[in-house]
Amino acid sequence: MAATETLQIPLGFIAPDFYLLDTISGKYLSFKDIRGEKGTVVMFICNHCPYVVHVRDELIKIANEYLPQGIGFVAISSNDVIKYPDDSPEKMKLLAEELKFPFAYLYDETQDVARAYHAACTPDFSVFDAEDKCVYRGQMDDSRPKNDKPVTGRDLRNVLDCLLSGKPIPEKQIPSIGCNIKWKE
Repeated sequence: MAATETLQIPLGFIAPDFYLLDTISGKYLSFKDIRGEKGTVVMFICNHCPYVVHVRDELIKIANEYLPQGIGFVAISSNDVIKYPDDSPEKMKLLAEELKFPFAYLYDETQDVARAYHAACTPDFSVFDAEDKCVYRGQMDDSRPKNDKPVTGRDLRNVLDCLLSGKPIPEKQIPSIGCNIKWKE
């Protein structure tokens, strides 16, 4: 399990649009379809990564807490499903239904969306404000598989609370860490 960090790039970029299959509904969705009135969380995850499995329940809790407050959420899987069949759209749908994802779970077959968002790992988080400008690229919290720290979502919750209250977003942003996105050759 090689750890890869979120790429630290300048903030302020506008959320790249996409048009991807939602494995849950079978419909194609764009950024406009999932964006929240007060902000949006774009997460790159997958089914099999132990880092994602470790935080999945808390991600669902956070989404259920903040969706009613005007924050949009979307999860995107960009892994090569030939080499990692557990991340296939069919298995994505099964997992999302089993865990009752409150957000769309999109399949990025071409991996173009992962590249547009500079996603490097799973989980990889980008948070956008009400104007769709990126204000955060960092960790959900400092819990990792096997580090014995509780999964709280502290960092992500803090950013969302700042967005909702109009407070400045913390300048210090600790990269998320996870498995690398499984790029096609």
